This record gives sequence, structure tokens and C-alpha cells, in this order.
Amino acid sequence: MSRIGKKLRAIPAGVTVEQHGTELVIKGPKGELRQKLHPRITVSTDNGQLSVSVVNPENTKDKALWGTFSSLVKNMLDGVTVGFKKQLEINGVGFKAAIKGANLQLEVGFSHPVELAPENGIKFEVEKNVITISGADKQAVGEMAARVRAVKKVEPYKGKGIKYIDEVVRRKAGKTAAKTAA
Repeated sequence: MSRIGKKLRAIPAGVTVEQHGTELVIKGPKGELRQKLHPRITVSTDNGQLSVSVVNPENTKDKALWGTFSSLVKNMLDGVTVGFKKQLEINGVGFKAAIKGANLQLEVGFSHPVELAPENGIKFEVEKNVITISGADKQAVGEMAARVRAVKKVEPYKGKGIKYIDEVVRRKAGKTAAKTAA
């Protein structure tokens, strides 16, 4: 049995769960999320509890699907009630970020500013050198944060670029430090 898959998920107040064929729809105060279900997965609700089950709990592939879809449902429930957010930090002389309409405009050492449009349900916020990406869909928030970071990854010599707030960048010694050590 899957330890994660067999957990019952409590449906918070103000959240509705509907199943339309092979699609699960969860609506809440932060938005609406949809997830297509695998044919071997069934989702049922009773007494404010949501349970995920599979056709054959002893099959290893079904066990993997069971845990995966249970986690996806949990993330959907968390997303429509609380939401998710990722924070990125910009380091570098002259590097800055600004909101232009709904888009994020980055000036990170290129000859032109880079403008990124948010996906559906994603919102940008900028405060000094910290970019906050928030939304109800955990996968979309993570994907958007990765796209912003990919514009200018942190280089290991001076630490200039865009990094996650909790990311640790290992710094390297430059050429002069290598010469004196030898």
C-alpha cells in the first residue's frame, strides 16, 4: 500500500470538488484548478474527506500513480485555499526588476530589458531586489520561477544574477587567487 496515497485529504470550508469524467475540478477562494486523472485512478468524496484509490494496490506502477495523484490532489487543495509562492533575489550592480502592467521587466546586464509575461493565475510582485511569484497552481509557480531564474543564472565568481532566496551559491576563487596559492 502507498503510505501517501492512502491518506484521506480533508476538504476545507469554501472548497468544492467535482469530477467530470476523467477530469478533477477543485474550486476555492484563490481560484480553480483542473487535473486530468489517469484511467487507473479513482477519486471519491464523502463526509468532507477526499480519498484517492487505484485499481490494484499491489501493482508497483499503480502504487506510484496512487502516491503521485494523492500529492497532486493535496497540492490542489492547498493551492485554492492558501496558494503558493516562490521568491527570487537579484544581485548585481545595475540589475533591477520592475512590474510593467502584468509583465515582469528585468534589467540584468543585457543590451535590452527582458520582459516576461505571467501564465494564467500567476502574479508578480517586486520589492527592492526581491521578486515574488505567487499563484494557486504549484507547478505553474515553480515553472515561472525557473523561467525567471533562467534569464540570468548566478555566476560563481562574483555572485551576480538571479537566484532563489534560499539557494546557496558556491563561490569559486578567481585567477589571481589560484596563482597565489600555487
